[in-house]
Amino acid sequence: MKSAAVTSDGDFHDRVFITSGESTRYRRLQQRLARSKRGSANRAKVIAAMNTVMGRVSDRRGDFCAQMASRIVAKNALVVLEDLRIRNMTASASGTLAEPGSRVAQKRGLNRAILDKGWHRLELSLTSAARYTGTVVVKADPAYTSQRCSACGFVTGHNRESQAVFRCKAPGCGHAEHADVNAAKNIRHAGGQPVSACGDLGTSRSVKQEPVSRATGRTPS
Repeated sequence: MKSAAVTSDGDFHDRVFITSGESTRYRRLQQRLARSKRGSANRAKVIAAMNTVMGRVSDRRGDFCAQMASRIVAKNALVVLEDLRIRNMTASASGTLAEPGSRVAQKRGLNRAILDKGWHRLELSLTSAARYTGTVVVKADPAYTSQRCSACGFVTGHNRESQAVFRCKAPGCGHAEHADVNAAKNIRHAGGQPVSACGDLGTSRSVKQEPVSRATGRTPS
């Protein structure tokens, strides 16, 4: 998971929210927290320091999402978001003592990556910014968006060769491009319009092409 959002026009939106120095400091604070006594003044100081670091990270993420949302809605009449259940996607895979989970470490890393990209926060920012521009925000079914060829519609898991590479295996097609851009185009089409897209997060439509109808749109929950 390399970018927070990718458009069907091939624009990649991302930034680093925590510096290497802050990351190192936060890990050390976590170690100090583990050694500190519950209810002690020292533990309270460590927690306050951790909150300071994460507060800066949260502020940067908020600024990034707000700025990206403003740019998208300023030039698009329709934004189609992939209808992701982020809470379910970031649920723990550890399971129980009776039924322990599998690939827990990998799932934990994926959860961190999803939360770090701030998808839910970007969705809220888009919805908020859209109120001032009249942009319509809708959601589309995410099924097979990463496996479907945006050029011919052929669907197979073998189409996505890697995290970044999409190459259609349909005879006579062979369409190839960045996998996230291909997925973005599929989200664009899933929104019901031939519009330009906004990544695995969603798609956005040029203001030069007004939506045929707003009846099919629904705002995110």
